[in-house]
Amino acid sequence: MIIRGGENVYPVEVEEVLFQIPSLLEATVVGVPHEVLGEVPKAYVVIKENHTLTEDEIKEYCMNNLAKFKVPMEVEFLDELPRNASGKVLKHVLRSQVHANS
Repeated sequence: MIIRGGENVYPVEVEEVLFQIPSLLEATVVGVPHEVLGEVPKAYVVIKENHTLTEDEIKEYCMNNLAKFKVPMEVEFLDELPRNASGKVLKHVLRSQVHANS
């Protein structure tokens, strides 16, 4: 769970909305530090081959389908999501990259 300025954001709820975007192959959401709000949602996405999608298009789709506080503040495009041997997305790897870049 991500606590954004006192509001609870469940990553799976945001991910379910992201999965509705036809051009997305994969998506995951993690909480990243924010100076004022504590944590905010950040989406990591993989676009399907031969498709295009912008960060603004993703955010607009989320704005139309989620409460404003649940919309990812950032969207990062990746070639693939990090996974373990059984195929589970390694969210802790993505979080550690955020902390390393802070």
